[in-house]
Amino acid sequence: MVSWLPSFSLCLSLSMGIPVADSICLDFLFKFLVIGSAGTGKSCLLHQFIENKFKQDSNHTIGVEFGSRVVNVGGKTVKLQIWDTAGQERFRSVTRSYYRGAAGALLVYDITSRETYNSLAAWLTDARTLASPNIVVILCGNKKDLEPEREVTFLEASRFAQENELMFLETSALTGENVEEAFLKCARTILNKIDSGELDPERMGSGIQYGDASLRQLRQPRSAQAVAPQPCGC
Repeated sequence: MVSWLPSFSLCLSLSMGIPVADSICLDFLFKFLVIGSAGTGKSCLLHQFIENKFKQDSNHTIGVEFGSRVVNVGGKTVKLQIWDTAGQERFRSVTRSYYRGAAGALLVYDITSRETYNSLAAWLTDARTLASPNIVVILCGNKKDLEPEREVTFLEASRFAQENELMFLETSALTGENVEEAFLKCARTILNKIDSGELDPERMGSGIQYGDASLRQLRQPRSAQAVAPQPCGC
């Protein structure tokens, strides 16, 4: 797992099978949330995405957990900094403080639990109120591998996603199905919104930070302008 650097270093030396001496220059850093009711498999989704394996001994998250991973999205190198929040009500006051400044979120329910599906509206309201109205959210119906125990149909959840302007995938933290795609799809949408001008990385609390590679590109025109020859005044 890539460790979190509070200073938000922009060129990172990684130890995920890459020599520490090697450096990866990032285009962007995105802050992500994983939210939803307890028992939906949020921590298992994060573990599958970070470690590429199922977390066998998963207990309920106390407060928040953190993970990060560097991914390539649309030719850009992006570090996803992911906060996995506790779903139990007694931790809500703690976890809500981590919502601020999130660019994206996985909103997770358990397809075998009607109760977790029914609580989605409240979780979504929290995300859009406490993080940002512009937060990019993907709805994840987890535990797709438990099809015989399904209580929430794909069509029903798809309709909820459409009505609330969410992306939607069904996932399985156990098999890994659609787990990576959920995170990448969310990141890809954020990048598209940056390109279109809908999201501004320089806005306070956007949950987006320029990496070293993007900063160099931003500074290049200014540098070129600074060294441009001045017209002769004679």
